[in-house]
Amino acid sequence: MRTTTPLRRALITVTATAAVVLTATGSAVAVPVSGTATAPHTATAPHTAALSLSPLHPVVELAAERLATADLVAAAKWGTDSPIDDPAREQQVLDNVAAQAQQLGADPDEIRTIFRDQIEANKVVQRGLFQRWTDHPDEAPTTKPDLTVVRQQINQITSALVQALADTSDNRGTFVCGPELALATVQVHYENHLDALHTRALHRALPSICRD
Repeated sequence: MRTTTPLRRALITVTATAAVVLTATGSAVAVPVSGTATAPHTATAPHTAALSLSPLHPVVELAAERLATADLVAAAKWGTDSPIDDPAREQQVLDNVAAQAQQLGADPDEIRTIFRDQIEANKVVQRGLFQRWTDHPDEAPTTKPDLTVVRQQINQITSALVQALADTSDNRGTFVCGPELALATVQVHYENHLDALHTRALHRALPSICRD
C-alpha cells in the first residue's frame, strides 16, 4: 500500500470529516442500552479504507473504547443515588494518570488536561442516556452492572490511553496533528459505527490532544 502523506491525508480529511459532523449534529440515533457504545450504521466510510491509519488512531480508538464504558456506568447508576458527577473519583483518575505520565516521561499537566476532557466526554454519554431513559422508560436497563468491575475495566483502558499519549507525544506537537486527529476520528467513527450521542462525546474527548 502506498503511504499516504500528511498533506494528502489532510485534504481527504476535509471531505471525510463532513460526514462525521453530519452524524454528530443530525437526527439522534437510538442509543444502545446493552452496554455497548455502538448502534447500526449504514453509511460507508468515504475513502478511509484506502488510507493508511493515522498515527493518532490508537489514541482516538482508546478514547472511544473508554467512552463505551460510559454506557455501563450509566446503567449501574440509573435508579440509584449515585450522581453522574463524582468529584472524588474524578480527582483520583486525574492523580493516577499524572503519576503514570511522570513515570513515562510525559508531561503530567498535559495528561491531566486531556483526561479532564475524557471525563467530561464520559459524562456527556451518561447524561444523554439518562435523558433517553427518562423519556423512554421502556428502554431503560433492567440489570445493573457491578460498578467496581466496570471501573477496573476503565482503569485498564485509561492506562493504555496514557501510554498511547506518551508514545505519540511528538506527533501531537506538529502542525499536522489537527488533520491527523481528524482523520483518526473519521476512521474510528466508521470502524465502531458510533451513534450520534457517542460521536458527540468523542468530539468532546479530543480537543486537547493536539498542542497549540
